[in-house]
Amino acid sequence: MKTTVSSKGQIVLPAEIRREDDIKEGQVFEVERLGRGEYRLIRREPRVNEGLVDWLLAWPEKGFFAPIESESTPVGDTNCIE
Repeated sequence: MKTTVSSKGQIVLPAEIRREDDIKEGQVFEVERLGRGEYRLIRREPRVNEGLVDWLLAWPEKGFFAPIESESTPVGDTNCIE
């Protein structure tokens, strides 16, 4: 399969390869130079919890969520099964 380098230095992976390997937008690849004119493209899976901090920081400001009254059995209830 052939592809071309764009004026921005980008290389497009052909649609057939993207479909076969389930390659999605935003996935990260590493390019390794093997020798003059030879390269290896390796898909890197995101680390576990990568982006978690950004996701948590995107939540609304403090106090956004209001506490709700619990529907569980009160602590110390003598009718509780332990």
